[in-house]
Amino acid sequence: MHAQNKPRTALVTGGSRGIGAATAIMLARDGFDIWLNYRSNHQKASVVKDSIEILGRKCQLLPFDVADPEAAFLALEPVLEKETPFAVINNAGYAADKLMLTMDYHDDWRKVLDVHLDGFFLVTKLALEKMLRKRSGRIVNIVSTAGQSGMPGQTNYAAAKSGLIGATKSLAQEMGKRNILVNAVAPGFIETDMTTDLPWKEMLPRVPLNRIGQPEEVAGAVSFLCSDKASYITGQVIAVNGGIYM
Repeated sequence: MHAQNKPRTALVTGGSRGIGAATAIMLARDGFDIWLNYRSNHQKASVVKDSIEILGRKCQLLPFDVADPEAAFLALEPVLEKETPFAVINNAGYAADKLMLTMDYHDDWRKVLDVHLDGFFLVTKLALEKMLRKRSGRIVNIVSTAGQSGMPGQTNYAAAKSGLIGATKSLAQEMGKRNILVNAVAPGFIETDMTTDLPWKEMLPRVPLNRIGQPEEVAGAVSFLCSDKASYITGQVIAVNGGIYM
């Protein structure tokens, strides 16, 4: 895939299932070794690790909560001392959907913002300090259609994801001259654990493609943004949403 002999490494957060797992496996197929972060699901993370190793790539498991500054530092600093990732995929997410009137500040509002925004900040800053020396790299943030259009029952989630879109555009401007490209991928309705309880019969007619997306379709966009084909793309939000928001 690349001129250099040593494979590039990608750090994927929230990688034990859904979009994160599909992305990690697709990047491994592209030739990346993977650092797989997840919070607590060791069993599912091990399955993803096996899938990556079957492809002939290395996978290092990094269990920690991305929103915990100390945990993020303790987990990432030792691996960053030895190696600098080429790509960082900020995918770790958390949803607590309900009307704002019934939201609890700590469990529903604060926790959702912490995982998406603090998680992005803590993980990306640690990696960026190393990436800057290489003067190359890719950062891809998984956002959401909710962050572009809003979604009833997701004031917290939409706030977090739209904040991440703003952060993506700002960081892209800061890092452009250093050849670190920063983009976002915005999934619509994707078939994952987080969406199993949604009222699909009501929602599907709103999707021009009239179907739910698959995690691999989101992973495909991330794969492209991490490839040499995307070398002149930065600060963009690539929507993978079946046309529900244009």
